[in-house]
Amino acid sequence: MKLYIKYMVSLRCKMVVKEALKKIGIQNAVLDLGMVETIEDLTEQQREDLHHLLLKFGLELMDDKKAMLIEKIKNIIIEMVHYTDEIPKINYSDYISEKLGLEYTHISKIFSEVKGITIEHFIISHKIERVKELLLYNELNLTQISYLMNYSSVAHLSKQFKKVTGLTPSFFKKLRHKKRIALENI
Repeated sequence: MKLYIKYMVSLRCKMVVKEALKKIGIQNAVLDLGMVETIEDLTEQQREDLHHLLLKFGLELMDDKKAMLIEKIKNIIIEMVHYTDEIPKINYSDYISEKLGLEYTHISKIFSEVKGITIEHFIISHKIERVKELLLYNELNLTQISYLMNYSSVAHLSKQFKKVTGLTPSFFKKLRHKKRIALENI
């Protein structure tokens, strides 16, 4: 049985879900960002208990098909931007379409209707948050970051960074109060 969980966007969330599943008596489950697959079906009582346990941690079980698709799209993007060593060099629309096995125009239309922004803007927001994180770590220079994040040039990265944050990457790096946005709030 597949269950889809809203806001399950980090390894910590996966740990919370795993513990919640144990509490309701489900031991064997495969967890991925936004999705859990169990061998056995959940009873109505187990489903209700899981729903309440997840709500305590800001997570939600989903039933709506559109909401599930949106979460899948978001999780693919989050995994691609935040949890891979290097962003794929292929077109994002092809990457997402291939991962979901659906036409990109269909995916894009539903995402825009529900979220009120395009997938492209969602990706850009996440890429900028990842750039902020890399700048704060201070392990890579801007050229290395632009290559890692699949920007065509440092100038392109800088322009997009300034457009989203209002700051240049170098000014952001110098700030004492460096504010990043939590993944679930992007």
